[in-house]
Amino acid sequence: MPKVVTSFLISIFFINILFGQFYSVDVTIDDRLLRSDEKHKIVNLKNDIKNFFLNTVWDDNYSDLDINLYVQIIFEGVTQKGNESIYNCQALFSNGADLRYFDKSAQFFYNSGSSLYYDPVLFEPITGFLAYYAHLILAGEIDTYEFNGGNNSLELSRDIALRGSSSDYKKGWGSRITLVDNLNRNMGLRKARLAWYLSLDLFRDSNMDEVIQELNIMLNGLEESFQNVGRDSHTQYFLKTNSEKIANILIKLGQVDLLKDMKSLDPDRMEFYQESIESISE
Repeated sequence: MPKVVTSFLISIFFINILFGQFYSVDVTIDDRLLRSDEKHKIVNLKNDIKNFFLNTVWDDNYSDLDINLYVQIIFEGVTQKGNESIYNCQALFSNGADLRYFDKSAQFFYNSGSSLYYDPVLFEPITGFLAYYAHLILAGEIDTYEFNGGNNSLELSRDIALRGSSSDYKKGWGSRITLVDNLNRNMGLRKARLAWYLSLDLFRDSNMDEVIQELNIMLNGLEESFQNVGRDSHTQYFLKTNSEKIANILIKLGQVDLLKDMKSLDPDRMEFYQESIESISE
């Protein structure tokens, strides 16, 4: 291989390391409902999805997020549209923490002979679908660094969804527009998540007074979320994944009143918070 080409490839490799947002991508493919010939056609999909997320620079302003991404694709069948085989599936995208998005109705075609590349202008069902969720995960992660920091990523997700809804592959894109809008308007959850992650950093630095301040902001955000959007599934998932850590910090800080507030805001785990309250009183 010529030295110039080798140097170029090496440069691209290091650019992706420096500026890519995803640190690791774990892809699971469930193709049990496909015929053997259909399975053969997607044999490279797992690696193509992984490389797609790792090798795309998703945001120039956040180059060191080191996000762990988990993707599960569950194939339900194949339909023919002209000369194209259209794959119908469900999918799950998660950061392995408090961000999780389940899609019940995905539809795309896939050509194993070419690598996946996201074009922000030319809409393609599979790359648009993957990029949509890449930006949703990024939005949630960036929101934990600055208030409303994920706005740009949410807007990019919405733009992809709008183009998808006006394409020849409309299935599911209306729901994805709604999902972005719901995430964007749940300002209480966004405030709560930022305050929670700030409190974790402050706790590690032993700034306990500031930890309590941020935890109060978190509680206010959760209350705002419930008042504005009700028992939103994403707020519930945030509480489910973080309740034990929240309670442990409040126990260490001796914050009985804040535990009582959590008990009222998170009724699914009332007994757990009551036990935490009693552990302080003993």
